[in-house]
Amino acid sequence: MEGLIRGLIDVAIGGGDGGGGRDEENETRDERSRSSWAQVVSGEQDNDDRPHGHNPTQRRRQEESQQEDERWEVSGSRPSRKPHKVEYGGYEKDEAGERHGYNQNEWNRKEQEKENNDGWETVGRKPQRQPHKVQMDQWQGYKRPPSEQVYSDEFETGTSVEPSEEELADLSQACNRLWQLDLNRLEPGKDYQIDCGEGKKVYQKADMAEGSLFYWVSEDIFRRPTFSRFCSLLDNYNPNAGCKEVVTSEEKQEQSAFMEEISRTAPIKYLHKYLSLKGIVSENYQDFKRMITKLWFDLYGRGGASGSSSAFEHVFVGEIKQHGEQEVTGFHNWLQFYLEEGKGRVDYQGYILPRRRGETPDSETQLLTIQFEWNGILKSVSSTLVGVSPEFEIALYTLCFFMGGEDNYVQLGPYSVNIKCYRFGDKIGSVFPIAEC
Repeated sequence: MEGLIRGLIDVAIGGGDGGGGRDEENETRDERSRSSWAQVVSGEQDNDDRPHGHNPTQRRRQEESQQEDERWEVSGSRPSRKPHKVEYGGYEKDEAGERHGYNQNEWNRKEQEKENNDGWETVGRKPQRQPHKVQMDQWQGYKRPPSEQVYSDEFETGTSVEPSEEELADLSQACNRLWQLDLNRLEPGKDYQIDCGEGKKVYQKADMAEGSLFYWVSEDIFRRPTFSRFCSLLDNYNPNAGCKEVVTSEEKQEQSAFMEEISRTAPIKYLHKYLSLKGIVSENYQDFKRMITKLWFDLYGRGGASGSSSAFEHVFVGEIKQHGEQEVTGFHNWLQFYLEEGKGRVDYQGYILPRRRGETPDSETQLLTIQFEWNGILKSVSSTLVGVSPEFEIALYTLCFFMGGEDNYVQLGPYSVNIKCYRFGDKIGSVFPIAEC
């Protein structure tokens, strides 16, 4: 009998161990199913969108005088919420001048990890949307010689592109006229739809956007000549700040083709009229186009390396500082944001709450101040004009560079905006809009 009792006790103890093992297994699985999203590291804001000169004293004075303004442009971002580092070696060109894309192995591995999670749904993970479908077949044609290029007809606006006396005397009125002449500007709800998500303060850690910023953009807009030629330029750059750019003959042709296309539009024609009347540029339109091309595409040094950056790359494409903590700088264009978001490289985090109450953005808003991660690196504050045409932004920023100062308080349709403009000698170091609300 004693043996029988001992055996029953052993069986009971064994059953208890088995139950405990299953509990531990369930706990381990529960741990795997929790969100992998980390918290944003908040801290003091940086001055990383402002170009740095080579004179230490001058640089220090610039930083002291501009520190207050920089609380809104943090081209300064914080380190990524996730402690991983994204490799950009794939952007290097080989001897033949071929440019390689991002290292897709890392992205594919992460997607497989998400899918192979034993069927468990990761709590807090953003819903995956279908990649954006953009027709890019015609973009290769922009690399062809000038004799093989086909451009749109001269843009007829039905209105004069001659600046008025009032506009010549008032930069704000001139910028507002450019807004009126932007006939290529998209219409919210008709050409695209955005989802702003929830708002947050710059220092708040939570991701306030459940999904992407762009819900959809009409494929038709990528058939518009200036839009498609602009988009073809975006993959011509290495995002590593301080990495010397190698510009191929085909990429130079893309630049020329883009400038030729936008020179046929009303905003650029108005810009030429304005600057020539002010005696800043030649009345000869070909000379003017060459000057604008050099202003935006000529390379200069940023981050200590010569030939590593340009106004176009910084403002429209974006760059990533590699010294010290990684930081996103520039990146103020909505088309670049849309395309990178569709590729899974941009994670929208929500909009930055306005300084005044009652001015929260919605799906109709075309001037946004937002927070996002680009390839796992956080940009705490960035501002962008949504839906505007490439020719409008080139004309607006060029006009403010030549006719304004560091702060340019202007009216753009319904928006009161400060166009911040930082110079890098005779080049554009950085330029972007800030909502004055």
